[in-house]
Amino acid sequence: MSTMPETMSDTTPTRGYTDDQKYQIFNKEFMPHIDSMYNFAFRLTMDEDDANDLVQDTYLKAFRFISSFEQGTNAKAWLFRILKNSFINDYRKKSKEPAKVDYQDVETTYNSEDSETEHTVDLRAETVSDLIGDEVATALNSLPVDFRTVIILCDIEGFTYEEMAKILDIPIGTVRSRLHRARNLLKEKLRDYAASMGYNENIDD
Repeated sequence: MSTMPETMSDTTPTRGYTDDQKYQIFNKEFMPHIDSMYNFAFRLTMDEDDANDLVQDTYLKAFRFISSFEQGTNAKAWLFRILKNSFINDYRKKSKEPAKVDYQDVETTYNSEDSETEHTVDLRAETVSDLIGDEVATALNSLPVDFRTVIILCDIEGFTYEEMAKILDIPIGTVRSRLHRARNLLKEKLRDYAASMGYNENIDD
């Protein structure tokens, strides 16, 4: 399994591959995901310049620590984890957005009566086809970053719960509960918009 140092530094050695092999791995395994990486970075930062900087930093780190990547494993998940860590360590320090979501208010409103029973609605199957794409994007962008992230990883990028847990460094149970609450928050925002446009019947439970 591919591993990535928890703390990256310029002194971390790179071993195991020749220079030619490194470039081959980089071009074959990493570069095909650059569009997804930028989309993820932009959804996190909400700024084009910051997103470009974050992607560039991610690819520099990926090349520097390429010896930690095992060919044949999920390169996309490995890159997303580096990007997520870079976002937390670098961007959030200067961001106006709080580093952590205050889940208490959210849980009070959206926590299930039976936390062990899932009533999560998959957004890909949600009846919101009549809604304008830009409005869905606006609603998604308005979510707290931690909730926005799990929706992007699961419903847009298609990662499994197990992959998301590794990317985010949280237990699978936390992934499930956070995704459930994030989807409910997004659904509420979409419902508000739909109501204003007369689409109530399309998204009511």
